[in-house]
Amino acid sequence: MILSISGVVLLGIIVFLFFRKDGLKASHALVCALFGFYLAGTAIAPSIKAGGQSLASLLGGIKF
Repeated sequence: MILSISGVVLLGIIVFLFFRKDGLKASHALVCALFGFYLAGTAIAPSIKAGGQSLASLLGGIKF
């Protein structure tokens, strides 16, 4: 749950920065949000979630 909330916040910040700096139009952001919303209801959603968790654990294991 914490991973998904922080992921949403991170992606929200990225979208905001694209919107402010790189000329992302509001309609593009809306289409991306709707795509993510509908993608979450498909059969591939568990694979995407598992991939995200795997990436998070990989990044969490990096020692500097």
